[in-house]
Amino acid sequence: MEEKILEILNQERRALGVHEIETIMKLGTADDLKELLKALNQLEVDTKIYRTKHGNYMLFEDSNSRVGILSVTSKGTGYVMQENGEEIKVYEEHLNGAVHKDKVIVNIIDKNAEPMVGEVIRIVERGVKQLVGTVFYKHGKIFVKPDDTKIMKSVRIDVNYYANLVDGHKVVVKLLSPTKELDYRGEIIKVIGHINDPGVDILSIMAKYEISDAFPEEVMEEVATIPDRVTEEEIKKRVKDPKQDLRDKVIFTIDGNDTKDIDDAISLTKLENGNYELGVHIADVSYYVKEDSALDKEAASRGTSVYLADRVTPMLPHELSNGICSLNPGVDRLAMTCMMEIDPNGNVVTYDIFDSVIRSRIQMTYDKVNSILERNEIPEGYEDYADTLKLMAELASILRKNKTEKGYIDFELEEPKIVVNEKGEAIDVVLRNRGVGENLIEDFMIVANETVASHFYYMDYPLVYRVHGEPSEEKMTNFLHLVSVLGYQIHANMNKVTPKLIQEILNQLKDKKEYYILSSQMLRSMQKAVYDTTNIGHFGLASKIYCHFTSPIRRYPDLTVHRSIRKCLLTEGVSVDDIKRWQSKLPLYAEHSSERERASVDCEREVDDMKMAEYMLSHIGEEFKGIITTVMSFGFFVQLPNMIEGLVHVESLKDDYYTYDESTFSFIGKRNKRGYRLGDEVEVVAISANKEEHTIDFALKKDVQDEKEKN
Repeated sequence: MEEKILEILNQERRALGVHEIETIMKLGTADDLKELLKALNQLEVDTKIYRTKHGNYMLFEDSNSRVGILSVTSKGTGYVMQENGEEIKVYEEHLNGAVHKDKVIVNIIDKNAEPMVGEVIRIVERGVKQLVGTVFYKHGKIFVKPDDTKIMKSVRIDVNYYANLVDGHKVVVKLLSPTKELDYRGEIIKVIGHINDPGVDILSIMAKYEISDAFPEEVMEEVATIPDRVTEEEIKKRVKDPKQDLRDKVIFTIDGNDTKDIDDAISLTKLENGNYELGVHIADVSYYVKEDSALDKEAASRGTSVYLADRVTPMLPHELSNGICSLNPGVDRLAMTCMMEIDPNGNVVTYDIFDSVIRSRIQMTYDKVNSILERNEIPEGYEDYADTLKLMAELASILRKNKTEKGYIDFELEEPKIVVNEKGEAIDVVLRNRGVGENLIEDFMIVANETVASHFYYMDYPLVYRVHGEPSEEKMTNFLHLVSVLGYQIHANMNKVTPKLIQEILNQLKDKKEYYILSSQMLRSMQKAVYDTTNIGHFGLASKIYCHFTSPIRRYPDLTVHRSIRKCLLTEGVSVDDIKRWQSKLPLYAEHSSERERASVDCEREVDDMKMAEYMLSHIGEEFKGIITTVMSFGFFVQLPNMIEGLVHVESLKDDYYTYDESTFSFIGKRNKRGYRLGDEVEVVAISANKEEHTIDFALKKDVQDEKEKN
């Protein structure tokens, strides 16, 4: 019936009453009319038809209304993005209860404006189903102010039976459907803690991204049944071939100083033929996390472990992630081994993938490994492994050269590390060290991931791949415009974008003082890497076939790859029904894992921004040197050497009247014609920081000094 209604309205191209539609459709019974009204209501809900104030119906596209997703700026103005990409501007007084991310129907007020101007007449669906905010009381009623500054409307809590709530409590609120008054109502589903309690700041951001620090009871009940050590009985069941028992082999791990969830261990020997035998041994999580168990469903839901300033929120409970699954030194552990023979050119000539038993000799740290490989200083306890580490560095160099020749792109970007005290307060912000040891592990993991992915790809067996598409032509054009604005020319064949081309461009820019900015902008021009069951290759790694196999403790896609190994390689056979079932499940896992990865990255970035603002609160008035990394109409952002970034607002520029030139990413002074542009080095003073809003404000040192002299 719905299709027939749409057909009639498409033919008539005008508003029709219910009885007109009933007559055209030749309906005669009361039941027919009831079905018609039901279909009209559903089409209206689906925004396929529009009901006028007189109760008539027309195609939505023929009405004066539009539907889209609302985005609200910090100043309160809204923009409704339609499916066709066109925007409709909505002033704050015309939002009528709609907030950021809501799906709304907008009535057009001014068609001639650019963009068109409209008024929200209906909230189709709340874009945010739950939010995190701060409790406050007004006239004896409870309200919650959202942490998201784009949602400027407080939530009214309908009932007041929440005991012990006071101003300043951080809570999670489930939003309720709006009433006819389009109000913003909700109910509290979780009390996080008080805003002044240690750790509540991070817990609040975690709640925003639906990242939980606790596991459900049924999951912990399953965990209680899992042994805390590998038994001889399990080893005997596993070791059907001598190659599977690797406990006598020199195997060890290399991780950060604080790492407790150890996924991967490595081994290396030089063969008589001049080739290298590299073993990458990965924790056999799939042995303990059974498919469709409560533990598995929770891991799939989480998708990934989340690493924040002062804590790790694991994908698996600590009993597994730090215990029986972690490849801790001196104890037997079950593993999945990818043993590869690699020639002196970095090519894998043969390989074997099998389940194994290992016993790591030592838990190495990057710092101590780097002292050997970079300074030839051997720390205590590492004496027996120095030669093996040097051989590993030799192979890693070969593998990296091989990758680079294929087009592997190394953006060489720095990352900040937040240093906190026992209360979780930020006391320093430093750069993460990335030395030979870190690169070595990356190189070994990449070759193992490629080997496993290729095995399943050529078998045509279902797998979750890690894919990365090539950048769009438009984004590359914008990047090249930025390069030219800064006064540089690129000499390269731009007809086809390839990894080698990106590599060539970055190499040409490497000696420029703005290289970090340009490298960052190039990275932003790239697509995001995601998980998918269709292999399109990994552009950034210049890899034709790639998957994630090496971190099943902290990434769910890796666990699915291990299951593929177990199903396909370690059993007697796989039925057609098994393959069909796996084919139907894997796309869902891939999509959800990509979503949770994005949430994790956004959460980590927001926590870093918040902690940086917290750190700068104790450095107000201090002077810093930095570089202009972004220029916007309202000011420019200055980044310090430790990656802290703050805004110099255009209104703080006192020595001239400056105008923003979008074409050159700069501010130009009206009188002196001097200005500030992307890449300029400047001296600034920290003038304010806001931990709640995650913002830092700078002013130019000379403007601050001039202001002091005037006063």
